[in-house]
Amino acid sequence: MATTATRIDDNAIAKLTASIQRDVDSGLYDGAVVALAHRGEVVLEQAIGYSERDTGRVAKTDDVFRVLSLSKAFTVATVFQAIEDGLLALTTRVVDVIPEFRSADRFLNKRKDRISLYHLLTHRSAMPPTPEPVAMDKLGNLAYVIDAICKFDAIGEPGEVIDYSPAINHALMAEMVRRVRGEERFRTVVTRDILEPLGMTSTSLGIARHLADRVVPLKARFGDAGWLSGKDVEALNDTVDEEAELPWVGYVSTAGDVLRFAEMYRRGGEYEGTRIVHPPILERAFKNHTGERLNNWWIPMWQRRNWEPMPANLGMGVFLRGEGMHPSILGTLTSPGTYGNYGAGSSLYWVDPARELTFVCLTAGVLEESANIERFQRLSDMAVSTVTA
Repeated sequence: MATTATRIDDNAIAKLTASIQRDVDSGLYDGAVVALAHRGEVVLEQAIGYSERDTGRVAKTDDVFRVLSLSKAFTVATVFQAIEDGLLALTTRVVDVIPEFRSADRFLNKRKDRISLYHLLTHRSAMPPTPEPVAMDKLGNLAYVIDAICKFDAIGEPGEVIDYSPAINHALMAEMVRRVRGEERFRTVVTRDILEPLGMTSTSLGIARHLADRVVPLKARFGDAGWLSGKDVEALNDTVDEEAELPWVGYVSTAGDVLRFAEMYRRGGEYEGTRIVHPPILERAFKNHTGERLNNWWIPMWQRRNWEPMPANLGMGVFLRGEGMHPSILGTLTSPGTYGNYGAGSSLYWVDPARELTFVCLTAGVLEESANIERFQRLSDMAVSTVTA
């Protein structure tokens, strides 16, 4: 529990965990592991409900979750390192590192040739916004995925349109990092340079053998509403295996490990004496790079729900709370500079730098995306309300 120095309200923490318990009791989702740290002190780490309701498996704090698109955060960290090491630049074009990305039709290259690392990081590449660039049985083979992506054409002008990239951008970034590092597998890079230095021993790209018994299965708690169907989500149970490399959606992790990663960002790129990245790139990454423009990916959702328009509020590789009042997975009470990442219907971390607060919530039982936003907005507002000073 909180100490006097942390200035956290224990009653507010109890309300937060009680809200999650009510969700579980109502059947909204199956369970959760939630963690909260204030000024570096962990004030909450608790498992609630079930890891797998259907079998009666009770949630534990060391449960290993398929974190879906929260995976992108770990991949982006390797990009930041490559920039700091002078191997890549924000202005590096994809074709400079992956020459086969250039179209065989020279008349199509006026767009693809211009796509840069910066476009990829800010979801403005104009590449097709598909979560499955290849068939599911091939999705875990990064080399196969890259070969397929290289045959795609841009569908707009790079830098002009914001369209969340569920797969292609981060596959390309991982491949760029792999090539400039001279490694055979991207997994080698992220394990050596991010996971091991941070002590993230329960995190892997694909399911490492020693984690298999603790993995929480993906179970969709919705039908075909939204952009992903329940079958799309549950198919990843088979796709994300020991050998799979899906740098955009294929990591597994625990709440504790995600907290370590998020705390590293909050501390300016260092954790427990280990420097992962340096403040200048994070200062640039955690600024709003999309202004008040909309994210095309979200438009059908907020129109269907009759919500206020949701600005993209994208940094480089992170989502931002930003200004204005609109639905936000990062909450409505968090500070405008709050940043984080989330995975479809199930996982979230954020850092509120103004309050020195870090929040992680990994859940079992995947929700439809608009319901997920509503759930995490509520929990985020309750989490930030625990801070008394």
